[in-house]
Amino acid sequence: MNARIVYLSLALLTGALAMTSCNSEKAADDQKAGIEKSAYGQLSDGREAELFTLRNANGMTARITNYGGILVGLTAPDKEGKFEDVTLGFDSLGTYVKNNPFFGALVGRYGNRIAKGKFTLDGNAYTLVTNNMGNHLHGGTVGFDKVLWTATPVDGDEPALRLTYTAKDGEEGYPGNLSVTVIYTLQKDNALKIDYEATTDKPTVVNLTNHTYFNLTGGAKRDILDHVLTINADRFVPVDNTLIPTGELKPVAGTPFDFTKPTRIGDRIDDSTDVQIKYGLGYDHCWVFGDTSHSLKPIATVYEPTTGRVMDVQTTEPAVQFYTGNFLDGSVTGREGFPYKKRYGLCLETEHYPDSPNQPAFPSTVLRPGQTYKTTTVYQFSVKK
Repeated sequence: MNARIVYLSLALLTGALAMTSCNSEKAADDQKAGIEKSAYGQLSDGREAELFTLRNANGMTARITNYGGILVGLTAPDKEGKFEDVTLGFDSLGTYVKNNPFFGALVGRYGNRIAKGKFTLDGNAYTLVTNNMGNHLHGGTVGFDKVLWTATPVDGDEPALRLTYTAKDGEEGYPGNLSVTVIYTLQKDNALKIDYEATTDKPTVVNLTNHTYFNLTGGAKRDILDHVLTINADRFVPVDNTLIPTGELKPVAGTPFDFTKPTRIGDRIDDSTDVQIKYGLGYDHCWVFGDTSHSLKPIATVYEPTTGRVMDVQTTEPAVQFYTGNFLDGSVTGREGFPYKKRYGLCLETEHYPDSPNQPAFPSTVLRPGQTYKTTTVYQFSVKK
């Protein structure tokens, strides 16, 4: 081999090694944790919404917009290491504004229902907006899911997004100026943590939650009936035909509501012999926990057999609303033009009980001046091979 050929061969080898090094550095950069901000569209009043993409070092991402504090997307790996979105959602801000059944939204001032939109606090009667079968649902016509929050990104190994909003005294009928902070944190161990905090200048009621619809098949390939669910609760809250609590707590044993052991969601969801299933058109009920402490505790696990994805839920709250997308009917078009059909998503909304302001026996949701409302919920993702 002559000197010219040797020189060219060495040059090519050096270039290849340099390219490999660059590619490796780029791959490493792609996996760096952090947060990015981008424009997400304009509201009718001219205000601009923003989209924040949180990424951890494992490649998991959470996309959140400050409009409604909506979790627009959340990716998690399957047993082959493939990351896919495990939530239901839309491609654009306009669709969230126009036609969102609470996909991914922050819900308040009071998540779930208040009977006939009325309650009495300290002898004062309050009338709220009614928007669901004559009852008040998820904060009313313009709840926290439809306001523009102030967003502050927090970069780092566990990127976070801090959202703040002040609900005015009388907004949707509620008393008191309520100052709310919600922090989404994407943790190193593939968990999304949501911290809620609120203070008020007048006695009021508060029950904050997140209304993400999950589907662990990734990309909502099919309904959630084959997902396997465990809920660590031996009682649930029966409701009337408008989904308002009757005031009792009923044991789950011997009913379709028993998920104390891993159970396929579809096994009893259409049990026509159970009046509660009839009222909810499936599951749309609140389960209550025996552990009444405010500590962070494991309350539910969801497993999807085909992908191996597992979602464990922990919360400081005393209850969880389990909803199976019974009112989805294919008329809502989601990402990439995909129609979301009945039971294509499940919700695990950690919360206090529904209608607590009218139910003296239920844990109180009253917040007074000088007090601070604080709750935490964690959605942890893993894989079972």
